Amino acid sequence: MKNYIEKIKNNQNLSFEESKDAFEILMDGKAEEQEIYDFLTLLSAKGEVSDEIAGGVYVLRGKSKRVNVENCIDTCGTGGDGMNTLNISTASALLLSSLNVKVAKHGNKAVSSKCGSGDVLEELKININFEPNDVEKQININNFGFMFAPNYHSAMKFVGPTRKKIGKRTIFNMIGPLSSPALVDRQVVGVFDKKLLKIFANALSNLNLKFAWIVNSEDGLDEISPYKKTNIVQLKDGKISEIIIDPCELNVGAEDFKNLVGQDAKFNSAKIIEIFKGIDNDFSKAVSLNAAAGLIVSGKYENFKSAYDTARNFIKSGSAYNHLIKLQNG
Repeated sequence: MKNYIEKIKNNQNLSFEESKDAFEILMDGKAEEQEIYDFLTLLSAKGEVSDEIAGGVYVLRGKSKRVNVENCIDTCGTGGDGMNTLNISTASALLLSSLNVKVAKHGNKAVSSKCGSGDVLEELKININFEPNDVEKQININNFGFMFAPNYHSAMKFVGPTRKKIGKRTIFNMIGPLSSPALVDRQVVGVFDKKLLKIFANALSNLNLKFAWIVNSEDGLDEISPYKKTNIVQLKDGKISEIIIDPCELNVGAEDFKNLVGQDAKFNSAKIIEIFKGIDNDFSKAVSLNAAAGLIVSGKYENFKSAYDTARNFIKSGSAYNHLIKLQNG
């Protein structure tokens, strides 16, 4: 471990293989607390690169409980954009599952926000503590299964206390969203910083994902925004390209960012129920935009406007609420 710490201290990047080795040491509990602290803080100070992220993801995936499903997507992002919005990516995952897309949703409870995906799903009476075989059943029956990260990544226990001590973002905030226990090969990933778009695309390419959209909007959201342009880096079949989604061109017509600001789980879950019953507002537009990304990445659509129109029409019909009831009944 000392060699890797020294290398990072000298502002040198770790290779994919070196990163894998370092994370094996960390997640096998073989590093001392000071080494973990130095490794994580020095990496942050240097700036994490795609090989380092991919190495961490490779090891964390290898040590997680496994959910055996096929043809699923995930919408787990990094969080941490500091905007305290409603649970857009969780609502879009639920909407996608009602549109016949299989979603293996990986997530956690709130870390940097007031309400994480685990919090809002629990408030919606959707079980977040299923074991792998139950998640598999839920996905096969209802197109949606939630994998609550702490239940699946026991190796994280070795770094948890040090992360708490550091008290700010580390590489684990980037590794976590990419470490699906279902080994999804299609993903929509929101990131908190535009600089991470290409870094994440290259990391996912290294991990052999088939199709991913990595998104960050110009108003700072780690989602596709209904107000401002969103920058997207697409990874498809090993090729990386850039896309811009402009809500003006789509005639989204959203009014005010404050309409997307969330509160606690009770408030946020009530807002999801509202839009799933067909109430049309800025939140339903944001959810439709992000569900459209999932429709593209899942391969159901190629044209974004068509995907968006489908998601909008469906959510406005109120049919998504019937699907939500099915999910509550498990």
